[in-house]
Amino acid sequence: MSNYQDWLEDQPKPKKKLPALKVAPIHGVLPYAGHRNPLTRSNTAKRVSAAIATPMTNGVPQVYHFDGEGEYGVALDVLRSPDLFGLEVQLPPIKFTCRRKRRIRSHSFDLRVTFKDGYRRALFVRNATSLARPDVQDEIEDIFASVTDDFADDAMVVCTDDYTRAYRDNLRRIWDYLQEEDAQADALVEQAARTTSYWYLTDLIANCDMEQWRCFQAAMRLIGRNVLWADLYGVIDYPSRVALNA
Repeated sequence: MSNYQDWLEDQPKPKKKLPALKVAPIHGVLPYAGHRNPLTRSNTAKRVSAAIATPMTNGVPQVYHFDGEGEYGVALDVLRSPDLFGLEVQLPPIKFTCRRKRRIRSHSFDLRVTFKDGYRRALFVRNATSLARPDVQDEIEDIFASVTDDFADDAMVVCTDDYTRAYRDNLRRIWDYLQEEDAQADALVEQAARTTSYWYLTDLIANCDMEQWRCFQAAMRLIGRNVLWADLYGVIDYPSRVALNA
């Protein structure tokens, strides 16, 4: 018997698939409310958990689990909207008729967004490789045709390839700064953006009579609210090009 076979016999037997990780109760934070727990072990996907407060949770942070960084990036993009009321993840499955399989199947939407006017939008989140497949395109058509008014007002496809690492990092920083309130700095930077000349973010900050760090954070919040424009696909910093959004 070869040395490799000896070594192979000494190895422990492969373990069964482990259950999804569970987050223990956190004081002052609402528990996870999704239908499915995506925190299973994976060699490729990077699972994400976060505590997020929205008007739907009455401003109380709640635990959210995301299937991967792309899905988390989509959520952060949605959360910066001033029209957002609530966010739900890993929704209960809906039934749909699959034309290819000729049978009834089920699908769980990744996210559902509720706006302040009550409008609800379900999000189908996938990468570009998956979305390019004809069978997936057919499946999306079948799923969207089965979305009823009691579940969502409409449904949308979101491609995670649009959420590059730099884009996600910018969204994370913007979200962090949006949690800090500094109305004085926001008003000062916005006034400078509307009344002074500048090209780079450092130029805009130089036009403000305030600490640089406060102006930078205010500018990030204004970018997040679409008051200012910046290239989110490049890491936003002092040398970044900024402009007033049209």
